[in-house]
Amino acid sequence: MRISKKIKRVKNLKNSLSFKLSMVFTGIAGVLILSSMIFIFVIVNRERKEYAEREAENVLITLSTSIKSDIDYYRNVSRLIEYDSRVKEFLKAPSSEVMRSIQYSETARIGTQDYLNITEGVDSVFIFRKDLQFMTTLVNRSDYRFDYARQVQPDWLDPLIELKGGAFLSLNGNGVIHKSDGKTVLSISRAVYDNVSQKHTGYMFMNITSSFLEDEISQLRPDDICVLTTDGIYLAGNNELAKYLEGFNIAEDITHRNISTSGTKMMLSAIKLEGLPIVLLYAVREERHLLPMELLYVIILLPLIYFICVSLAGIFIRKNITSPVFELTNEINKNSKGDSLVKIEREFPKNEIGMIKDTYNNMVTHTQELWDKLLENEQILQNSQMRVLQEQIKPHFLYNSLETIGYLAMDAGAEKVHSALETLGSFYRNFLSKGDREIPLKRELMIIKDYLSLQKLRYGDILNDEYDIAPETEECVIPKLILQPLVENSIYHGIRMKGEKGTIKISSWLENKELHITVKDTGIGMTDEQIEKVLSTEKTDDTDGDGISASGLGSSFGLWGTIERIRCYCNKDDVVKITSEPGEYTEVEIIINTETKNWRTANVQSNADR
Repeated sequence: MRISKKIKRVKNLKNSLSFKLSMVFTGIAGVLILSSMIFIFVIVNRERKEYAEREAENVLITLSTSIKSDIDYYRNVSRLIEYDSRVKEFLKAPSSEVMRSIQYSETARIGTQDYLNITEGVDSVFIFRKDLQFMTTLVNRSDYRFDYARQVQPDWLDPLIELKGGAFLSLNGNGVIHKSDGKTVLSISRAVYDNVSQKHTGYMFMNITSSFLEDEISQLRPDDICVLTTDGIYLAGNNELAKYLEGFNIAEDITHRNISTSGTKMMLSAIKLEGLPIVLLYAVREERHLLPMELLYVIILLPLIYFICVSLAGIFIRKNITSPVFELTNEINKNSKGDSLVKIEREFPKNEIGMIKDTYNNMVTHTQELWDKLLENEQILQNSQMRVLQEQIKPHFLYNSLETIGYLAMDAGAEKVHSALETLGSFYRNFLSKGDREIPLKRELMIIKDYLSLQKLRYGDILNDEYDIAPETEECVIPKLILQPLVENSIYHGIRMKGEKGTIKISSWLENKELHITVKDTGIGMTDEQIEKVLSTEKTDDTDGDGISASGLGSSFGLWGTIERIRCYCNKDDVVKITSEPGEYTEVEIIINTETKNWRTANVQSNADR
């Protein structure tokens, strides 16, 4: 017995919310720690990569900015040389005089050298006239050699002419001027124009050695930087890196790729200088990919913080949720063992647990009230059933009395009186319908036919009735006695007031799952004002409590009240339409949705046939 109790306790413990929450939080802690380790691995690798990329971007952007600043400076110097009066005189002098005397060339050389004396990094300046005679700042012209085959090609000077005086950066004088030692020079070239006449007078080539690039690199990491041309020609820096340019998709945005050289892994970054044929390479070696120690400490502490937070959350939930829930459950179980529900008197914290206790106590109070009310309603129901049984005696007495009078009339030879009594009995049987409030359409039509038969006995040939009833509509359920008031209104306020024979036609059909019933008479008709008043959703001052219109539009049951009954039954206002032409006809159309009402047909029919 004790063993079974222990097993039951263990099962209850495993099914308890506290145990499940402990398991959930243990699982969450495990998942968090495992995911943290994975995240640490991923984050460290990503941060190392991003750290290297940020370092490369800073170096390359700084270096590219400095190089472009230097080149802009050399462009400005070339502009000053272009505007020097001695250079202009050399370019505008007649060709024969320049060939006969070196004075023009020497004067232009001195004027140019004045600017170069205060400028570092410029190796030489060549100024060509349009006839390709030139002067240079070189003392020893053997330091350079000319590619005359390239010089006579028509596209040699095209880039300069297209820029109309703008600076054009090329290598080795756009392929014509080469240093004898094979080193590459950057040439800033211009087409020179006279500033007065704006006539094209010549060309200028300022050749810059790579020394200014070496100066810029020396301030950063010279062993990890390489400066190349877009064609892969080495300019400055670590020449070992030049061979890796081929694998890059060179663009003005910085691109990165991982390489390995001599067993050393590194990330190589490249950028092309905007508007210049120069590419910068920067290598970040793996040993420099390390993260800041502060970031590593934070990443390592994350799993421990997760574990502590989860533990504290578990303790908080057990103390403030699961334990109070157990206590509240025990109190409810104690109350459920008795014959009646009792309120919980024990105090609980003023939080959601306390709200549950108060809600339970309110439910107990409300349940007791409902129980008392149910007993009271049961007594009222029993009394009502007794009264219904007593009232059922009265209709049967009426039916039996009418049958007895009918037999007496038959014995006396009064067949019309017997027929009238039979019709009246049928009318009241259908009219009462055993207390049903809703009946099939075919039973409502039986009431109408009996009613019109009795009216014809009174008014003779003044009435004529027609029916156009779709067979599928006969079992559709409608509120009892919604057509009789309409027919009565047609007789008393339509046909009879016209003073001639009239017809009442009743039609029905189904359309889009809606039952349509029309009652049309050939009476005096109605005005638009009368129709609007009858269809008004608010009872006006000229309509009494039974819906009888003072303007003569109501019957004993009230046309307005009948329309309101139909609206209440359908739970919408636009269920009745009235069309009329004064002196000709009046037609009332009723529209009932069969989807929400036809489910009652079977019950109503079965009750009617009992």
